[in-house]
Amino acid sequence: MSVFLLSQCLIAIAIVTDILSFQFKQKRHIVLCLALSGVLISIHFALLLQWTAAGLMLVAAIRYLVTVFSHSRRLLWLFLGINSLIAMFTYAGPLSLISFVGSCTQTIAAFCPRDQQLRQLMIVGTSIWLLNNYLVGSPTAVLMELLFIGSNLVGYYRFYGLPWRPRLVD
Repeated sequence: MSVFLLSQCLIAIAIVTDILSFQFKQKRHIVLCLALSGVLISIHFALLLQWTAAGLMLVAAIRYLVTVFSHSRRLLWLFLGINSLIAMFTYAGPLSLISFVGSCTQTIAAFCPRDQQLRQLMIVGTSIWLLNNYLVGSPTAVLMELLFIGSNLVGYYRFYGLPWRPRLVD
C-alpha cells in the first residue's frame, strides 16, 4: 500500500468520528470525537510531509481533550502560542499559513463555553482547512471537511433551528 493510499485510509476513519461528533448535544462528547479525529488527521498530514498541518492537528487533538476540563483564557492563549511556534518552525510557504489560520480559528472555537458558538466557529475553521486540503491534493480530506461542515450544519439545525427563524418547540 502506498503512503498516499494509507493517508487516505486514515482520513476515511477520521470521517466517521467527525460525522459522529456534531450529532452529540454535549460538548464533551463532541470534543472527544474531535480529539480522536485530530490524531488520525495529524498522521495523515505527516504521511504527506505536511509538517505544519501535522503538528497543528496533533496539538488540536490535545487541545480538544483539555477543553473537556477547562475553558481557561490562559489555556486558549497557550494553545494559540503553541500554534504560532509550530507554524514558525515548520513554515514551508502559503499552505503553512492557511493551516495556521484554520487551526487558530478552531482553537478559539474549542474554548467557547457553549456548543452553539463552537459549532459556528468550527464551520469557519473547517472551511479554511477545506481550502488547505484541496491545495495539498488530498481528495479524501476534502471530502472529510465537506462532510464535517454538513454534519455540523445538521447538528446545528437539530438543536437550534435555522439561525434566522426562532424555534417554536425546544
